[in-house]
Amino acid sequence: MRKVDSLVDGVKIRNRSHALEYIVNSHFKPRIKKALILAGGKGVKMRPFTYELPKTMLPVKGRPILEYMIDLLRSYDIRDIYISIGYLGEKIKEHFGDGSKFGVRLTYIEEKKNLGTGGALRFALPKMGDEPFLLAWSDVLIDIDIGDLIDFHIEESPLMTIALTSVADPTDYGAVKMHRDTMVDFKEKPKNSTDVSRLVSAGVHVVDPKIVNYLPKTGRFMLEKDVIPKLISKKKIKGYIFEGKWFDVGTPEIYNLAIKEWNGRLQGKK
Repeated sequence: MRKVDSLVDGVKIRNRSHALEYIVNSHFKPRIKKALILAGGKGVKMRPFTYELPKTMLPVKGRPILEYMIDLLRSYDIRDIYISIGYLGEKIKEHFGDGSKFGVRLTYIEEKKNLGTGGALRFALPKMGDEPFLLAWSDVLIDIDIGDLIDFHIEESPLMTIALTSVADPTDYGAVKMHRDTMVDFKEKPKNSTDVSRLVSAGVHVVDPKIVNYLPKTGRFMLEKDVIPKLISKKKIKGYIFEGKWFDVGTPEIYNLAIKEWNGRLQGKK
């Protein structure tokens, strides 16, 4: 019982009864074991760096950006990882292989043409099974409690939960407005003004496979423009705000900042 009582913090877990409920729920609730990483983009804004390497393979502290995401997933026992590849995807396969050297199982999904973020998700869905899974962008460095994000998603049961962070300038991101924990507005790359939210998508989502009912059936499309607004209108999407360090390595300026400020160690669960 001393171990049970040690979980009580008065905030997340209020008392012994709540601690016991938390332990039972944690043991029996479904756990997310699969992840899909989107790594098919050309990284046009990162040229000339990306003429020979895909953006996700650019080094930060001596390791490719993508390696940090794989480490983070493994630290939360998410080891069945699918990577959607396109432009220079063979460079990713050469470095990571089947994933065994990194403690995970990697499966590559090759895009024959650019499908967009939404099209890549739709193309991969048949491999993801019937349970919720993690969806991540390959070019983000992120310090987030994946376990808490998953718990939030399972408790709330939306079709999608998006990890959110705050920035000073949202014009390069997807700006989100919230009512409590429900997303009520999303603007992709908005013009900067005083009424634009500083909360933005951090490139890590939890997705229920039933989202397929809200996806276009053919063609190239984007989650940001073609799917998320639809989910908002149906109140099927939640936002999870976190405060850890985050870099969306989309421009040379942010890449240089990440090189200076990312500490180069595993950021996830210790």
